[in-house]
Amino acid sequence: MSTTELTWFKSSYSSGSGDDCVEVAACPSTVHVRDSKNPTGPQLALDPAAWTEFLSRLA
Repeated sequence: MSTTELTWFKSSYSSGSGDDCVEVAACPSTVHVRDSKNPTGPQLALDPAAWTEFLSRLA
């Protein structure tokens, strides 16, 4: 599946004003992360365990 076919969602950690938004798209084996202001720019692709570890360190 290409990243253009993914369903992207704004992260709940993003600000509500529309600035500084992070979007995520989850697949069974990968969690994709991108900057909503630059959707064709660089993206992270993490396995679900790494994504869970990342989120646990935000709290």
